[in-house]
Amino acid sequence: MERAKVAIVRYRSPYSSLKEAVELCDGFSQLPSRARVFIKPNVVVWPWSGRFPKWGVITTSRVVEDMVMLLKEADIKDIIIGEGMVTWKHKDASAPGQAFEYLGYHELRRRYGVKVLNLHERPFRRVELGRTTLKFNTDLLESDFLINLPVLKTHAQTIVSLGLKNLKGALDISSRKKCHSPSKGLSLDQYISLLGEKLPPTLTLIDGIYSLERGPGFGGKAHRRDVLIASNNILAADMVGALALGHDPYQVPHLSMAAHLRGISPDLDWLEMVGQPIGSVRQYHQWEYPYSEDGNLPLSLKRKGICGISYPKPDQSLCTYCFFLESFLPSAIREAWRGNPFDNVEILTGKQYRPTPGHHRTILLGQCMCRINCGHPNIQEEIAIDGCPPKVEKIIDGFSRAGIDLKSGLLENLEKGVEGSMSRYEGREEFLEEFYRVDTE
Repeated sequence: MERAKVAIVRYRSPYSSLKEAVELCDGFSQLPSRARVFIKPNVVVWPWSGRFPKWGVITTSRVVEDMVMLLKEADIKDIIIGEGMVTWKHKDASAPGQAFEYLGYHELRRRYGVKVLNLHERPFRRVELGRTTLKFNTDLLESDFLINLPVLKTHAQTIVSLGLKNLKGALDISSRKKCHSPSKGLSLDQYISLLGEKLPPTLTLIDGIYSLERGPGFGGKAHRRDVLIASNNILAADMVGALALGHDPYQVPHLSMAAHLRGISPDLDWLEMVGQPIGSVRQYHQWEYPYSEDGNLPLSLKRKGICGISYPKPDQSLCTYCFFLESFLPSAIREAWRGNPFDNVEILTGKQYRPTPGHHRTILLGQCMCRINCGHPNIQEEIAIDGCPPKVEKIIDGFSRAGIDLKSGLLENLEKGVEGSMSRYEGREEFLEEFYRVDTE
């Protein structure tokens, strides 16, 4: 087997650092002349104002623009930037345009003639992947060359979120939900391991100018790392990205599965790392959200002394929309606590948990949990909060019936909380918003 070349480069300056990474790994060796090129960044999610910590969450606009410049230098004229981001407000049609404008993608369109696509508005095509099928964006599938621009981050459900995981943003919504459905016969890790199977020739460049612990969202902890990792082998890039995050790639289930599918032995001899030594860029990043030892309460609630409530750790069956919805619930519950124990309430999410006996009230949060567990014999008093994802008003009403009085202005308070999370980085000169803007000429 031919060794896969992976470049590790310190980011030192615009354009030249990215160009060095691409050249070191022969990243354009499979780029045809007059190619139609699809660039897939990682935009993740976009709250209302755009004021939230983007470091380590979203692909820097600096890397996106540098890649466009490098393609133009190679005389590539047909360039697409496409992303199917999660909208903070469900089915918010305005959010992608706001994100693309803020991040400077529309300026890149004006300056370089690139196309900018919201993938939710584009066609999808069914692709057979082993014993399953998923629907991929047609623009990506029909391109001559794919440039995958994930961020260097860990993930609370998949340990790392790199090149393979970034491809999930090119699926339609039904396929994304399918990836979180163990009843379909495959785990989330198995689905992710398959995502790189039917792609056009691909260059993966991991944007590690900033990295993120406990991602994928802005609740994680960002670090300034100034690292670029590039390869025209997506699995090789991810393996080295996992190493840079301090994790053995063969202990990351979806990477180990992807290696097995490709007949790769469980060692790193098939990788040729060039540029910086991996030890010089390696830094351990935590990935799990902290929970109590029994896994039944977020540690932030346990440390507060909150009791009378069971809120098990979300598993891989929790899909992206509900996952982001849940990101603010622990803090909302903390604010609702008045010092007295809650009335033995169990809160269940995802698709795998089943009600346990002895709880006075059981909240079934989300459409999937309601379908699976409504009428379960272990439930004394059932509070079903349906929806995919549930509306905030329904959440407030359901929790109130369980004796947990969330603030009526939950959505507004959430927006303030998102903006307030910026305070962790204010005054720290290494965290620059300018990495997520494109200067106008």
